[in-house]
Amino acid sequence: MKDLDLAKLNAELAGKPPREIIRWALSLGEPAMASTSFSPNAAVMLHLVTQVDASVPVVWVDSGYNVADAYRVAERLMKDLKPNMQIFTPEMTAERRNAIMGGIPHPDDTPELFQEFTRQVKLEPFDRALKSLQPKIWITGIRKEETDFRKGLDILSLDARGLLKVAPIFDWTADDIARYMDEHQLPSCKHYFDPTKVAENAECGLHTAA
Repeated sequence: MKDLDLAKLNAELAGKPPREIIRWALSLGEPAMASTSFSPNAAVMLHLVTQVDASVPVVWVDSGYNVADAYRVAERLMKDLKPNMQIFTPEMTAERRNAIMGGIPHPDDTPELFQEFTRQVKLEPFDRALKSLQPKIWITGIRKEETDFRKGLDILSLDARGLLKVAPIFDWTADDIARYMDEHQLPSCKHYFDPTKVAENAECGLHTAA
């Protein structure tokens, strides 16, 4: 993966339809996976990936803190789209962790405790998924308009773990997402909660982890 000319490839893939970018990534012949959080717009990437190749493993780190609406929509999407789900959960239940940590810690009040919380509910299960699946390619739904960190990435980027991250909808806007959801009548949860993000434009750590 390190031998790829990312600048050249990003220029070639710019403006290509997301399905074409996914097909290109899979044509490299390396082990690939996708990921989902079952957030309000998660159906877009699930639909795109399953339309191209439903056998691609889709990793979901279920933190145990999702709200009922998100879980119901997740079940519907798994039933309707039939992705190759690979579900990983924290080693400790949410109830036990809340009792020990006194609830979900806030990064401003107890930064070290919040860092450990994030490691337990998001980073450790994801690392376990990587060890299990051994992917070289990670197909992700990140978009450049979402966070300041993501503005510095591109359709293709190489992270510190050596994974080639492929972002087929990197240049899509919120309007693009809404149009795709409407066109394909994809469900979206009205209520969603990520305990590792204190703000909507914050990173949970998966894309910034070393």
